[in-house]
Amino acid sequence: MASSSDFFEIFAAEPGAATGVPFARYMELALYHPTAGYYTRDFKRVGRDEKADFFTATTFSPVFGELVVAACVKLLAPDRPAEFTFVEVAAEPGAGILRDVAHHPFAACRTISYGQPFVFPARSVVFSNELFDAQPFHRVVWREGRWRELGVALHGRHLREVELRELSAELAAYADRLPKTAEENYHIDLPIRTAPILERIVGPKWRGLFLAFDYGKSWAELAEHCPAGTIRTYYRQKMGNDIYSRPGKQDITGHVCWDWLEDGLVRAGFGETRVDSQESFFMSQASEVLAAITKAEAGSFSPRKRMLMQLLHPANMGQKFQALHALRQ
Repeated sequence: MASSSDFFEIFAAEPGAATGVPFARYMELALYHPTAGYYTRDFKRVGRDEKADFFTATTFSPVFGELVVAACVKLLAPDRPAEFTFVEVAAEPGAGILRDVAHHPFAACRTISYGQPFVFPARSVVFSNELFDAQPFHRVVWREGRWRELGVALHGRHLREVELRELSAELAAYADRLPKTAEENYHIDLPIRTAPILERIVGPKWRGLFLAFDYGKSWAELAEHCPAGTIRTYYRQKMGNDIYSRPGKQDITGHVCWDWLEDGLVRAGFGETRVDSQESFFMSQASEVLAAITKAEAGSFSPRKRMLMQLLHPANMGQKFQALHALRQ
């Protein structure tokens, strides 16, 4: 049996490892293998110090949580938040955006970590932060007049990118969504696995608010304006593009397709969906909290103000991240 840290022995046991397995399967193993996966191993991933690989909006606690609470209250109106349970999906173990919030108005709050079942009370606020970009992606490239699926092959203890002979069954089901033509060597990283995750969340007929923060693009942007694709890595606070180094020990992520998620919400019976930049979302839905923080600490550039700057400024997280929200009555 392979040791928990030996990703290469684990990958070598995959059918077709020598000739190529779909990139999505490689990404799935690198992120979620029970013993060698990046998200399943017990170590520090998220934080602002050099020992962590990246930071998220949840790192700026409790300010981010306070803004989310204020936005949820406004979006739920005229319903009372005390009638809803706040459920955070894919929270880091022992974390959660409401952990450091002194008071919240919800009936209760819960977190669901990776691997736990998705169970929601009848009236819920279902929240996630960077859940969908962490799902395995398929990769395709346009070469010599057709789309070709990219895979990963193992030679000795080295991983390399290869073209698969034909589209995998999972990708073939989405082939009709691909553009009919493209520039030579145009890459698309397809977030197919986001659809089943969304279905697991919104399939149960709970009523209330869906709110997801992530980074993504429209289908037109992914298909026409991202020639190198969107897959990238994070390791020790640095973004990179060497997606085959450190398997299981670095984050691999890509942009979600907001159009697909919005379509899924509509099919599940949600009303009008909306995607806003993180900056615009909080300026519109949490303006009173923003004003209160600014007024209370008007004479100094306090830690809370610095957190606001990170969350809202366009050069930081304000435009890089978006918020998707919708209500189901």
